[in-house]
Amino acid sequence: MATQIVMDHSGDSRHNFDPKDAKTLLKAEERFKELTRSGFTAAVRTPSGEPVITRRFDPTAEETLFFPRLVGG
Repeated sequence: MATQIVMDHSGDSRHNFDPKDAKTLLKAEERFKELTRSGFTAAVRTPSGEPVITRRFDPTAEETLFFPRLVGG
């Protein structure tokens, strides 16, 4: 089971999906594209645990974190 974690001003929401299930995989990929188009940054962890920004949906990632664009001065 893979998880997409979406951070926002109220905390986070988690969306689990099964990479082996075509229907949930498609929904996860659509969510990835929608969030990144709307300004969220996506990051995944490397096998060593380091976070790395990604611009492409990776169905093999156990966890993808989305955080909103920071706005301010």
